[in-house]
Amino acid sequence: WILNSLTRFSRLPTCAGEEKRVGTRTVFVGNHSVSGTEAYVAQRFCDNRIVSSKYTLWNFLPKNLFEQFRRIANFYFLIIFLVQVTVDTPTSPVTSGLPLFFVITVTAIKQGYEDWLRHRADNEVGDVVEVQADETFPCDLILLSSCTTDGTCYVTTASLDGESNCKIHYAVQSPGFILRLCVHFLFRSLGPENLLLKGATLKNTEKIYGVAVYTGMETKMALNYQGKSQKRSAVEKSINAFLIVYLFILLTKAAVCTTLKYVWQSTPYNDEPWYNQKTQKERETLKVLKMFTDFLSFMVLFNFIIPVSMYVTVEMQKFLGSFFISWDKDFYDEEINEGALVNTSDLNEELGQVDYVFTDKTGTLTENSMEFIECCIDGHKYKGVTQEVDGLSQTDGPLTYFDKADKNREELFLRALCLCHTVEIKTNDAVDGATESAELTYISSSPDEIALVKGAKKYGFTFLGNRNGHMRVENQRKEIEEYELLHTLNFDAVRRRMSVIVKTQEGDILLFCKGADSAVFPRVQNHEIELTKVHVERNAMDGYRTLCVAFKEIAPDDYERINRQLIEAKMALQDREEKMEKVFDDIETNMNLIGATAVEDKLQDQAAETIEALHAAGLKVWVLTGDKMETAKSTCYACRLFQTNTELLELTTKTIEESERKEDRLHELLIEYRKKLLHEFPKSTRSLKKAWTEHQEYGLIIDGSTLSLILNSSQDSSSNNYKSIFLQICMKCTAVLCCRMAPLQKAQIVRMVKNLKGSPITLSIGDGANDVSMILESHVGIGKEGRQAARNSDYSVPKFKHLKKLLLAHGHLYYVRIAHLVQYFFYKNLCFILPQFLYQFFCGFSQQPLYDAAYLTMYNICFTSLPILAYSLLEQHINIDTLTSDPRLYMKISGNAMLQLGPFLYWTFLAAFEGTVFFFGTYFLFQTASLEENGKVYGNWTFGTIVFTVLVFTVTLKLALDTRFWTWINHFVIWGSLAFYVFFSFFWGGIIWPFLKQQRMYFVFAQMLSSVSTWLAIILLIFISLFPEILLIVLKNVRRRSARNPNLELPMLLSYKHTDSGYS
Repeated sequence: WILNSLTRFSRLPTCAGEEKRVGTRTVFVGNHSVSGTEAYVAQRFCDNRIVSSKYTLWNFLPKNLFEQFRRIANFYFLIIFLVQVTVDTPTSPVTSGLPLFFVITVTAIKQGYEDWLRHRADNEVGDVVEVQADETFPCDLILLSSCTTDGTCYVTTASLDGESNCKIHYAVQSPGFILRLCVHFLFRSLGPENLLLKGATLKNTEKIYGVAVYTGMETKMALNYQGKSQKRSAVEKSINAFLIVYLFILLTKAAVCTTLKYVWQSTPYNDEPWYNQKTQKERETLKVLKMFTDFLSFMVLFNFIIPVSMYVTVEMQKFLGSFFISWDKDFYDEEINEGALVNTSDLNEELGQVDYVFTDKTGTLTENSMEFIECCIDGHKYKGVTQEVDGLSQTDGPLTYFDKADKNREELFLRALCLCHTVEIKTNDAVDGATESAELTYISSSPDEIALVKGAKKYGFTFLGNRNGHMRVENQRKEIEEYELLHTLNFDAVRRRMSVIVKTQEGDILLFCKGADSAVFPRVQNHEIELTKVHVERNAMDGYRTLCVAFKEIAPDDYERINRQLIEAKMALQDREEKMEKVFDDIETNMNLIGATAVEDKLQDQAAETIEALHAAGLKVWVLTGDKMETAKSTCYACRLFQTNTELLELTTKTIEESERKEDRLHELLIEYRKKLLHEFPKSTRSLKKAWTEHQEYGLIIDGSTLSLILNSSQDSSSNNYKSIFLQICMKCTAVLCCRMAPLQKAQIVRMVKNLKGSPITLSIGDGANDVSMILESHVGIGKEGRQAARNSDYSVPKFKHLKKLLLAHGHLYYVRIAHLVQYFFYKNLCFILPQFLYQFFCGFSQQPLYDAAYLTMYNICFTSLPILAYSLLEQHINIDTLTSDPRLYMKISGNAMLQLGPFLYWTFLAAFEGTVFFFGTYFLFQTASLEENGKVYGNWTFGTIVFTVLVFTVTLKLALDTRFWTWINHFVIWGSLAFYVFFSFFWGGIIWPFLKQQRMYFVFAQMLSSVSTWLAIILLIFISLFPEILLIVLKNVRRRSARNPNLELPMLLSYKHTDSGYS
């Protein structure tokens, strides 16, 4: 946008001549002088600067370091580093300081870059702002003027509420603002039609000027923004649990070694041998203090069992892995020219653990693209067919009628459709006459209204637009009718209807109203309802969106009173909404019902197939919508949420109102449904997902009012608690439909399910601001279309059908990859440290390191890091097409299966076995007096190097055995890492380094490999260590060949969940 500070404004509390009012602002245009009677104490308002960044140049370093060291692992390694610096420890501070520095630096660079991008987006706006076409409003503005002659502009609010349709806003008649305008003692009311909100986009208008009223954190978007709670995946929780276990192992090792050291030193000869006499200071040191420092030294020696580098690898895996979603061409939608978007890479693996899916209906399951289907006038049905017969329409094709209504009533109904709306037109060329209708493009904030206007056009009445406050309509006889638009009573969610008051060319004043049947029927004559109600209910059962149309004539005297009341309500400074609602309510009474319309919101492509796949994968799908039950129920059948054999259990106002005491009736229904479901699904059923396919399927329907009754129940007894019984019923149902839901109730439903026993993983998908609450509440939030929904979500996809591949393929692979990464890191670090622990039994618990400091530092950073990173990014143990075609494979990893106690113990015992082989295999090799032809005997650094060489090759080849999807990258990093280790060892031991006090590794590696027996020992120990893995792979391959469907066998994932679904 172009930001120009065109006029300087002073903010004063009152207009001249007004009584003082609390909490109001007045802008005097042009720095109008203030009289003494208007003197005041200036209030301080926030400036126009927009700040979304987290850091500044001055606080980045301390603030970022503070946030990073709040992580347990980082803080732990900081303590270890400080201990190494202050206490005489067996290893150099570099061994823990360098990996910690690497972790802190990489994370700081990543967070600093992200905050720099936010800084670039921050701007400061002037008092008067010029916004050009396709630019976003930088703050909340009052529209002062537009380039159009009528002072209007078109705005899209997709970033706020998900609505992609254009909305019309109007400039005030005189510049000035704040609830009431004070310019030359003229007052103008301000309403939503004059307010342009930050985040909305100017469309189809060259430019506008507006005055900034709220900026920065005072904008409506900022005030309504609900901060995201920190979401943690199940994998992250498992990592923390594993860290506690390994920390316990570390403390145990340190305590055992400290105790055995003093047991060893209880013999005087061992305590102070002749070749290692104690100093006087050592003899005088308190024994308790010496034991404590020894304990800390052992902790430092064994601290590499805690894999700090795993956090960096996990962060890189999540960040880089998220690009595979963005790059997936299957997620690209040509219509909107957009693909999938990842806002939070921290939850990639959570996509493979979803138990419940909560979805909005309109715009998510459906297209939100309305098509006029049929209408009824005075109970007579009109619907287009393929054969031409006489009917309403004389211009746009055939029409079937069922006992036609009176001609005047037909035209009245169609005029109501052409007049009762907020539709505007955008013409491609300036043309006049009857041909004008062929060039019209309708623009409205509601697709329903466009569908109705197009429906009227189909029957011969064409809306030609609004010119100078007059609405122009072309009737069936090609005559142009003009109606002066006097007032528009806008639609809102409470009234659920809208009305217009117009004056005909003859001077008659008419009110046309359209709205939901529940909002219109109580305001019309009772005898007119029955015939129309039949059609409305039938259309709702067919899945159509219905609206009722009514009108009434207003006498001139009555209009004068109505006009005065409307102006007073609009000018009110306090309780304006309540006053306007009361006036609207008084006006919209004693109307005459004309008919009803039926509009279809089509299902999205492959929505039904996607829901079927999610059900087959063991996921429960709940639809949360604000629509009426009949329409939503029909949509659920169409998208196969409910099957033809699904038995529906209803908890709605209709079923409860059968009894005088609603709570008693509700309690009876809850008890009845629970008994039925408990009989069908016994408590002993372990796998409820499997039981769904073997028992009668049940679906639940509940509406908003009944849900409120359940949540606000007066029952205190736990056995009769409505909420607990309701949740028991929900858990046994395969699908749930919640209709007539408010946004807050959607979030309450998600929160209830999240808090169920077992903490199931929830996913919410929606397209607008009314879905943001449930998107933020769920474990994983997915937005559609609307940018506010997308901005508050973790992921964004163009269509509902993309959810299938996102969960069944990407989610499955992400979880398997990162679960394997986590288990592998703990495995290779235990293999690394266990020989160090065993070595203490052979060195008198003297804290002598087994490995050189360079090996300690490089093991996790260089030698073993890249192969597991490549595996965690590229591995596909099952083909993606197989994952999407057989959703049952998703159940294999449900419930965090690969990070449960069983797989964890398997990896731990495997690491213990291999670590023991490394150490004792080398130890027995050293029983030979000499390993070289010249009779030289190897030393302790050669011993440690042999153990380390076997270790590096074994853990790397273990990963190669686990790899099922080989790429050139896997080959490069696996064989390249092994080659780099050999090269580094030759290089490190081949030079006398001047900065080292001791050249203990000089020529050790080269001399070690000069012995044939050492070569044979290394190869033999690697084979013995990997033999259990090789044996298991052979057995599974044999079993796979005998299986009926070998393509679906999972040979390498020993931690897969074993179910009875046909896979093993």
